[in-house]
Amino acid sequence: MKLVLASANPDKAAEIVAILGAAVPGLDLAPRPAGLADVDETGATLLENARLKAAAVAAATGEPAVADDTGLAVDALDGAPGVWSARFAGEGATYADNVARLLAGLDGVAPDKRTARFETVALVCWPDGREVVATGAVEGVIATEPRGSRGFGYDPVFVPSEGDGRTFAELLPLEKHAVSHRGRAFRALAAELANLL
Repeated sequence: MKLVLASANPDKAAEIVAILGAAVPGLDLAPRPAGLADVDETGATLLENARLKAAAVAAATGEPAVADDTGLAVDALDGAPGVWSARFAGEGATYADNVARLLAGLDGVAPDKRTARFETVALVCWPDGREVVATGAVEGVIATEPRGSRGFGYDPVFVPSEGDGRTFAELLPLEKHAVSHRGRAFRALAAELANLL
């Protein structure tokens, strides 16, 4: 089976290749074609945004495409940044900008009130409109300051509840994938794809 990666984010694409590639032997994951226009993520939900990205790339390439959308929901911020996670500090924001805005929003919030969850929707869309969807989530807390040099996005401040107190950015990639939202979503997607083979 061949799938075209819909993500324009190289960090996210690398994680998808590592997780899905390990879960589906023989899967051909092709990179997003150069020159494809970015897809406007206008959906109100993670599912809608994942569908927009996968459907656009499937239509452009004539091949099934795989996409995901991920959100960080922080309880003390009423679920923000949520679907706006990648653009929390504005259009064109860097990872550091988004983390800084998140930490500023949690300034003064007690450690036990900094609960959060990462959620991922993973989706494969065929050019004819068929799709397979899977989800994954992980509970955790937001650290008071960034720690670690691995990963991307909010990884330096997200401490998974199932871990040993390290942030995602302090974990080795395989340790992170074992408990992460994206790892769970793409392993579940792999199981769904296996049913089709």
